Amino acid sequence: MAVYTQVDDEELIAFLSTYDLGPLLACKGIAEGVENSNYYLHTGAGSFILTLYEKRVAEVDLPFFLSLMEHLAARGVTCPLPVKNKAGVALGRLAGRPAAIITFLDGYSVQHPEAAHCAALGSALAEFHLAGADFALRRANALSVDGWRPLFAPCASRAEEVASGLGALVEAELGHLEARWPRDLPSGVIHADLFPDNVFFLGDRISGLIDFYFACTDAYAYDLAICLNAWCFDAEHRYEPEKGAALLDAYRRRRPLAAEEIAAFPTLARGAALRFLLTRYVDWLNVPPGALVRPKDPREYLAKLRLHQSAVDARFYGLAS
Repeated sequence: MAVYTQVDDEELIAFLSTYDLGPLLACKGIAEGVENSNYYLHTGAGSFILTLYEKRVAEVDLPFFLSLMEHLAARGVTCPLPVKNKAGVALGRLAGRPAAIITFLDGYSVQHPEAAHCAALGSALAEFHLAGADFALRRANALSVDGWRPLFAPCASRAEEVASGLGALVEAELGHLEARWPRDLPSGVIHADLFPDNVFFLGDRISGLIDFYFACTDAYAYDLAICLNAWCFDAEHRYEPEKGAALLDAYRRRRPLAAEEIAAFPTLARGAALRFLLTRYVDWLNVPPGALVRPKDPREYLAKLRLHQSAVDARFYGLAS
């Protein structure tokens, strides 16, 4: 979440008048995240999140995301629900952007996850994958292996501004992953961005999953590798096997991994690290002036990528067929 687009009070009040949410009582920008403009909204009907979609979120994809939230909620996954206006439509326009209001979830994100949090996440991710198995819509992952080279190319000449040798490392890694990326793993709808700030807890219990705007159709094990990268490293970007084991074991208890998923896991973990290294790198270099946003340091994922490059096989992560 972030704020790139400022919303005029009169525009906001006019937008809200198309909903049955009562009067506007408060509206505050949310600085966390990097993709869309988000506001905490308090009205006579309660608390909500107002999202204005921009950057990598294509308007044509919005029905996929909003329908997915409804589908998951109907199958017991706790997640926000789109609020429909008086005309029965969940998607509108505000300040020149596609916009939606979604329900507010209680809970808080854990900044320094422990093994118990990782285990809870593993179970929740498996339940998410199982609940989405019959979701009828499909969306290609634009930020998978085929999209990484085009993402990097326009900014490749500036790589040394971020880290010495980064350009050569990325070029070598792109070649490695393009030649080895698995294409036939068990797949379905994945979250693709389930970082700690997108998971709410009450104690050790997950109270909800949020921010589905990278969700797509891809390999389930790739989603698991994204979570391992995001949850199972310490503040110095060192892998913590206890957290990795908690995440992976809890996931496998709900959804066992096939032998081909286990064999591919080191490659998937490298790919997940490269994906977030590249998107953070591009965002780091291209923060719009005046935006209320905190870009994330791409060097975190450079360190994680180097760690994954040392993994000979899935036993490095405690995985065995």
